[in-house]
Amino acid sequence: MSTSRRNFLKTGGLSVAALAIGSDKLFAASKSEIYLGIQLYSVRDDMHKDPSGTVKRLADMGYRYVEHADYHNRKFYGYSPVDFKKLLEGYGLNMPSGHVAMLPKDYDFAKNDFADSWKYTVEDAAAAGQKYLVTPWLDESLRKTMSDFKRFMDVFNKSGELCKKSGMKFGYHNHDFEFSTRLDGQVLYDLIMENTDPSLVAQQLDMGNLYNGGAKAIDIATKYPGRFELMHVKDEILSQGKTNNNGGEKYESTILGKGIVGTKKICDIGRKSGGTKYFIIEQESYQGMTPIESSREDYKIMKKWGY
Repeated sequence: MSTSRRNFLKTGGLSVAALAIGSDKLFAASKSEIYLGIQLYSVRDDMHKDPSGTVKRLADMGYRYVEHADYHNRKFYGYSPVDFKKLLEGYGLNMPSGHVAMLPKDYDFAKNDFADSWKYTVEDAAAAGQKYLVTPWLDESLRKTMSDFKRFMDVFNKSGELCKKSGMKFGYHNHDFEFSTRLDGQVLYDLIMENTDPSLVAQQLDMGNLYNGGAKAIDIATKYPGRFELMHVKDEILSQGKTNNNGGEKYESTILGKGIVGTKKICDIGRKSGGTKYFIIEQESYQGMTPIESSREDYKIMKKWGY
C-alpha cells in the first residue's frame, strides 16, 4: 500500500492438506454467502470529485457492496451516515464494512474508557449500516515494546465488545510492517493474531500489502484458516515507479490475475476454509488505466472466477 495511503489512514483495518480432504463439504461457503465488493479507495479521486456519480458507475458495473475509506468529522465523503446510506441504497448498494484508523488518542487509559471520538465512530458506522468497523493501522508508537503492544490489543478486544453492542464487529486490516516488525523475537502479525479474540476482532487479510513486508499471501492464508472474515482482493507486480507514488516500495497493485499473488487461489482458500465471506477488491496503482476502468476489469475477473 502506498505511502500516501498510509498518511491518509493516520489522519483519518487449516493447512493445505486439510483443505483438500473433505473440507469442501464441511466448510465451503455457498454462493449466497459470498459478498463481492470494492474498497472505495480504489477510486479515491473520483469519489472526492463526484461521490454520487462514482458510486452510480460502480453499481452500473454490477457491484452491490462497497467499503469506505473516508470518514472525517462524522461524515462519509461529505455525507452524514444516514444520508450516505440512502445514497448507496438508491443505487442498490450496501456498505457492510469501512476503514477508520484507531489511534492511541481514541482510548483514555486513565479513565479506562474510549474517547468520545471513537464512540462516535462506532455510532456512525452502525448508522451507515456497517457490519464491520475495521482499523487499517497500528500506530508506530504501539510497535516498540511488548507491553505497549499488548495493552493496545486489549483495547482492540474492548472495541470488539463496544461494536458488538451496536450489532457490529471490530476488525483489523494489515499493511506490510506487521510482517517485517518483531517484538521480543516474534513477528508482529503472529502476535496480533494471538492477542485478539476472534469472537470480537475479525481479521481482514490484505493479500497484496504483505509482499512489501517480505511475506507471501499463501503462507498466511494457510497458517490461519478460518480467521479471515474479510479479504482485500489484490494482485501485485514489481513497482513501475512512475505509475504511482508508492514511496519506493518494491511492489504495487495491478489488475487481478496479472501479478504474483495467485489471487484466485487465495480467495478460494478463504472461501473453502469457512472464514471468508466478504471479498473486497482494492487496486491502488493502475499502469496506464483509469481507476474506473481497472475497477470494471477487476469485477469481471472476479465474476469469471465464480465470485
